[in-house]
Amino acid sequence: MLEKTFDPKSVEPRLYAAWEASGAFKPSEAPGSEAFTIVIPPPNVTGSLHIGHALNNTLQDVLTRFHRMRGKSALWLPGTDHAGIATQMVVERQLAAAGNIGRREMGREAFVDKVWEWKAESGGAITNQLRRLGASCDWSRERFTLDEGLSAAVRKVFVQLYKQNLLYRDKRLVNWDPQFQTAISDLEVEQKEVDGHYWHFAYPLADGVTFQYPVAFDDEGKATEFETRDFIVVATTRPETMLGDTAVAVHPSDERYKDLVGKDVVLPIVGRRIPIVADDYADPTKGSGAVKITPAHDFNDFGVGKRHGLPAINILTPDARLNDEVPEAYRGLDRFAARKVIVAKAEEDGWLREIEKTRHMVPHGDRSGVVIEPYLTDQWYVDAKTLAQPALKAVEEGATVFEPKHWEKTYFEWLRNIEPWCVSRQLWWGHRIPAWFGPDGHIFVEETEEEALAAAILHYGDEAPVLKRDEDVLDTWFSSALWPFSTLGWPEKTEDLAKFYPTSTLVTGFDIIFFWVARMMMMGIHFMGEVPFKQVFINALVRDEKGAKMSKSKGNVMDPLVLIDELGCDAVRFTMTAMSGQARDIKLSKQRIEGYRNFGTKLWNASRFAQMNECVRVEGFDPSTVRQPINKWIRGETVKTAAEVTRALEAPAFSDAADALYRFIWNVFCDWYVELAKPILNGDDAEAKAETRATAAWALDVFLKLLHPVMPFITEELWDKTAEFGAPREGLLIVEKWPELPESWIDADAEAEIGWLVETVGEIRSIRAEMNVPPGAKPPLSVIGAGPETKARLARHRDLLLSLARLDSAREAETAPAGSVPIVLGEATGALAIAEFIDLTAEKARLAKEIAGHVGEIEKTARKLNNPDFLARAKEEVVEENRERLAEAEAAKAKLEAALARLEAVG
Repeated sequence: MLEKTFDPKSVEPRLYAAWEASGAFKPSEAPGSEAFTIVIPPPNVTGSLHIGHALNNTLQDVLTRFHRMRGKSALWLPGTDHAGIATQMVVERQLAAAGNIGRREMGREAFVDKVWEWKAESGGAITNQLRRLGASCDWSRERFTLDEGLSAAVRKVFVQLYKQNLLYRDKRLVNWDPQFQTAISDLEVEQKEVDGHYWHFAYPLADGVTFQYPVAFDDEGKATEFETRDFIVVATTRPETMLGDTAVAVHPSDERYKDLVGKDVVLPIVGRRIPIVADDYADPTKGSGAVKITPAHDFNDFGVGKRHGLPAINILTPDARLNDEVPEAYRGLDRFAARKVIVAKAEEDGWLREIEKTRHMVPHGDRSGVVIEPYLTDQWYVDAKTLAQPALKAVEEGATVFEPKHWEKTYFEWLRNIEPWCVSRQLWWGHRIPAWFGPDGHIFVEETEEEALAAAILHYGDEAPVLKRDEDVLDTWFSSALWPFSTLGWPEKTEDLAKFYPTSTLVTGFDIIFFWVARMMMMGIHFMGEVPFKQVFINALVRDEKGAKMSKSKGNVMDPLVLIDELGCDAVRFTMTAMSGQARDIKLSKQRIEGYRNFGTKLWNASRFAQMNECVRVEGFDPSTVRQPINKWIRGETVKTAAEVTRALEAPAFSDAADALYRFIWNVFCDWYVELAKPILNGDDAEAKAETRATAAWALDVFLKLLHPVMPFITEELWDKTAEFGAPREGLLIVEKWPELPESWIDADAEAEIGWLVETVGEIRSIRAEMNVPPGAKPPLSVIGAGPETKARLARHRDLLLSLARLDSAREAETAPAGSVPIVLGEATGALAIAEFIDLTAEKARLAKEIAGHVGEIEKTARKLNNPDFLARAKEEVVEENRERLAEAEAAKAKLEAALARLEAVG
């Protein structure tokens, strides 16, 4: 007999171990079975399961379990990412906390050994946490982005791209982290709004040049007064970079400065002559309209420098101190200390004209927390523009489709404006770049040192030139861009590669469409000749119940492991599946998860009811032979639900699948079928009783299969326990065949008959709730104008109608009695006499008061949403919350007005 309650804590680890031991997670080897492949977005080896992982991996597991049950050779390939900078930071912090020497004192080889030690002991904890989530990955195929197979793939790709002139070394600006002393990607840069200043500096014009600067204007904006100036004013938020200025830019159409273009200014402190250039980058409406140009320390300035052939002077060391390119008095100063000294010098010498307070965005390293520098260094770059063209075409032509489709626009925008991809990092943990430098700086790019040496001997004609290997490692995104094919064994021609590439569906977040999805598309098409996946499902961002982004500082983070401990894995998974259709953001509350935990309890109780009433699996039972209307009806509802869930998961439209399952199990089966079946199960008709028992057990089996991909633990446990008294099971539910039920099992007559009963009871219950009819009250129902069919239904189902709707009687009548509420019953009209059970005046007043409350809320919220200032200033989630509030208030008002209208009709 089933226990009274389901205990997730004891069941989940037991069932997961049973699944894994059974080999169910491995893809089927059945001849001719179609492949279905998902590669996991590899979590950082340093990571732990957060709510975004819970959503993303739940959806992947739902698809994998669904396609596995459909007989496909389903592979969900797991693995972790070495996460270069994140992992290096973890180990460096551990060394510091233990009082050990730093990595530079330790040396590269010893430090990397330490990282591997940490990885062996602590790394990959997240994979065990994924098991807690029920992830049915094939752990025997687990990969790591630094394992030998993937390292071989990385080396081969790097060398091939280089020899195809698609990868090269160049001196360009990068995002530079002065703490880690490495280039980082845009994804690792966090923009923070901070208090700052604009310092306005006067740069003197060279050679005694002066010009007339307008200082007064008429109503039409024409200059009426001028002053003679021998300087030009520029404004900057970063005074320390002025020591690297190589020009001042003005807009080509700016009349104030047209005669100065081509002239020079003298850079204060440095004394260097720098030109005034005309460039569209200068905005004549901002400040003085003139801007200082520092090509080595600003991305926009770098572009101006390229257009005008300006030198780029790097004035910073890798740890952001001033270097030997600046006057001696400033060398060695930290960048922020230098800022203070330069501002003081400007004030002292009289070329500081104004200090203006401002708030502006400043880039910070997401790991180090320090301000990022645009920094000019030699780095390795991939020609992303060339590789992007086939990746663009593949989505344009539908070889890969995005779901939701609107994310294709984001993909297109990024790829059409793509810049060279900086793939080198100044770290020690990662794939070391397979490049060696000869004595004269000539570069040899080969997969091994032996091959590089052979190439060097061929180049120099020497026996054994001394080669120095590049110190840098590759960007983590470089190796993860190869993930769909490197994990399947490439560059070897493996069976897995032949069978499982291209993969089927990629499930990932919108924040890495460019950094990961687009790069996998580029690399997959280039090296495999076809797209890496046929479909990309972009999941939403999980926010708190008010729509705010979760963060530790706000204290609104929801830990999925804590939620699983408290409410069970199935409740968390069903919540994620049900809410995944919420556009860009999911508003998650603990109450929602508790609600789906209650759904699991409802399912458990329905199964106990079935078991207690001897509704057990009957060998050879044929649902097509049932005769009772309620059994024909539940058979048809089961067929429709199976088709609906199948369509939804094929799409995939996860929330539609969850909605269909919830509606069928909670409403159709538990609320209606169980209640409608009770008279038969408690009656004397043995044949009807046997049929109903077998039908109930069959329907229960079908929806355990349908629900299994979403709630695997409770369904697997019920699959096992409900077989104790019936026909034996052939195996675990995880490998059961997905239900494929014929449409011919939908019986239109039974659907109409039971549908009439369900709708009638539902309408009466709704009226009772709206009108505050006491639960113990039993009003009579009069049926006016009934045709033969309605009369027959009323006669057949009168007892059920009385008990389920809590009625005193249900009879035909000529007219509606006084004090009754009308109900539509097909061609007939029902009249529910409620006047004697409620205080009509009080109820009308209550409804009117509630309506007035909603009117006030609607007017207040509508005023906000019609206010352009509110829409401009408020956060997106606040605006959305107000829109939802308005819609809810309008719907509630309409419902209450309908109820009041019904009461008015009563009297």
